[in-house]
Amino acid sequence: MVLALLISAFAIAQKKEIKDAEKAIKSNNFAAAKSALSAAEGSLSAMDDKTKAKFYFLKGQALYANGTGDDQDVSDALESFKMLVDTENKSGKKVYSPKADEMKVTMSNGFLDKAQTALNRKDHGSSSINFERAYRTSLSDTLYLYNAALLATSSQRYEDALRLYDELMDLGYTGVTMEYRATEKETAEEQVFPSSSMRDISVKAGTHEKSRNVKTDSKVGEIAKNVALIYIEQGETDKALEAIENAKKSNPDDYNLLLSEANVRYKLGETDKYKELISKALEIEPNNVDLLFNLGVVAADQGNVEEAKKYYDMAIKTDDTYVRAYMNTAALILGQEQGIIDEMNGLGTSAADDKRYEELQDSRMQLYNDAVPYLTKVLEFEPNNINAARTLMNIYSVLGDTPNFKAMQAKIDAMEGDGN
Repeated sequence: MVLALLISAFAIAQKKEIKDAEKAIKSNNFAAAKSALSAAEGSLSAMDDKTKAKFYFLKGQALYANGTGDDQDVSDALESFKMLVDTENKSGKKVYSPKADEMKVTMSNGFLDKAQTALNRKDHGSSSINFERAYRTSLSDTLYLYNAALLATSSQRYEDALRLYDELMDLGYTGVTMEYRATEKETAEEQVFPSSSMRDISVKAGTHEKSRNVKTDSKVGEIAKNVALIYIEQGETDKALEAIENAKKSNPDDYNLLLSEANVRYKLGETDKYKELISKALEIEPNNVDLLFNLGVVAADQGNVEEAKKYYDMAIKTDDTYVRAYMNTAALILGQEQGIIDEMNGLGTSAADDKRYEELQDSRMQLYNDAVPYLTKVLEFEPNNINAARTLMNIYSVLGDTPNFKAMQAKIDAMEGDGN
């Protein structure tokens, strides 16, 4: 009888502590709720399944504390909800699991709001933490985990970034999704719909046309590149290259992975390997103007003027509005001036030297004239490019072209007056 009375009193104490926790949560007194649950936890093994499930549900709520819990509390809250699901799966009676699912949706939305708010104020570290939390509440939304990894990288939280990238790779994440698109008739703009059915409804309604499905690019290359760059930053070159090679094993034909390896090789100073990889990428996308431009930059860095100009010209031929190619070509041409000046300064006063001086002066003037069309094109597409305008003004001054000099000077004055 004494034993029975003790067990009865024990059960009453359990229920009181859990009831106290429930009341405290309703009044947002989460500290009191955690205290009551802590007292009840010692007798967890003696609870029946229903009481145990309720305990885990309340504990999750108390730890989350309407979004005010710290990282460890949030992690523990999610673990408590997991224990709740396990408990009710075993008993076959799901009373609190649906409530926990609703709670996790609320948690996820709260974390996403915090992640976006932090992102808007460029606090990438905080945004990463909250994207990860959002993923932990909804494990099917792997995009949140990917965002968390990217933001951990940009905020230089490299250990967290590597941990998240490893998890993504273990999950076999590629980031490839299907986009359901159609063109709005009124604006002639293509729009992306959340689902094919919603897209098809708009097409049937007559507001949209030209429906199509588009697969997004794989993120595997981006992940491998970021992992490799982190290892390079940490001075672990071997691990950087290993990350690329491992990604290539499962995705040998991934175009973005090819570009990623090229970027890593460039970062390591392996310019010849970089050029080889970019050339392979151009075989896949021969009209990729950025790749052509990059090969021009590498050639220029190596002092190969003719090769650099060839690639810049190819970029311009591919896209005649590509301003960077015009600007770099002008810089490439004008960069040859120093060699001419050095030779002029080294000449003596003989008749032969005077003749050579005149030849060099003519070559120097020709460089200026050769650069003018490229700089003019820059201003055609970017009228407020003050660097191009100033360079042109100086060239016109040297060439003695007073009308164009004054016109360019007036243009610069107008830019500076507008704050450009």
